[in-house]
Amino acid sequence: MTNPDPDQLPARLRLAAALDGLAATFVGMTAHPDEHNCVCHWGGPEELAQLKVPDAELDPDLLRRTWQAPDWDDHASVLRRILPQFARGLVDGSVTALSGYEEAGGSFALGHWQQWPAEQAEAVREFLDAWWVQTLTDPDPVVPAYEVLALVEVASGTLTPWLSTWETLTGHPADDHLAEAVAKWEYDLLGDELPWAYWRSEEEAIEEARTELTTWLVRNAPARLGAHGVPDELLHRIRLFGLKGADRWEDPDWPGYRY
Repeated sequence: MTNPDPDQLPARLRLAAALDGLAATFVGMTAHPDEHNCVCHWGGPEELAQLKVPDAELDPDLLRRTWQAPDWDDHASVLRRILPQFARGLVDGSVTALSGYEEAGGSFALGHWQQWPAEQAEAVREFLDAWWVQTLTDPDPVVPAYEVLALVEVASGTLTPWLSTWETLTGHPADDHLAEAVAKWEYDLLGDELPWAYWRSEEEAIEEARTELTTWLVRNAPARLGAHGVPDELLHRIRLFGLKGADRWEDPDWPGYRY
């Protein structure tokens, strides 16, 4: 009997299977035996020892400090140790990122998960894919779509597959999430800023992501959102994304933002 194509599974079942897949793939993982961190800024030796014991649940505060820490010697092994619990917490809302979910995406990126053995990398990729699809198809997701997009973009280093998925999922609720995202992003995008904090510092990469996002919105959002009766003001903001310099600022629909 062949396993079903995950892309054909209902979104909730696919996400549940992806979380189970993480648990099975990363069972028994521990941080490197010589791993350490600053006692003053991270935690004490008893807490560090817990990262070297496989599969035991970490208390929420320890989990938070662990995924937020950017200075592990072997970030990949630490991430593999916490990944099943970390992913479940992201999905159910018990893991939060007050400064933006791109911070959690940065923890994935620092682990360089795409370079892991194929089975491990595929388990992470399937989780991110499944969570994104579930978010777009859920009328009331635990984490808003604009936050999940920031996380998966930073985690993977690309916007392209995530926007491609959004392009294929149309109608309610995916278009409702699109309207919410545009309303959240429009101030930053009209100021030519990427609407989430970019954890990488390369200006070229930041500009590439911003350009891809605005180009995609100008091409896709007006027809989708116009059909759902969003305010004309929001549609005008999307149109302005496609203009540059004085053409944007001197347009009659420019909202008068100052940057």
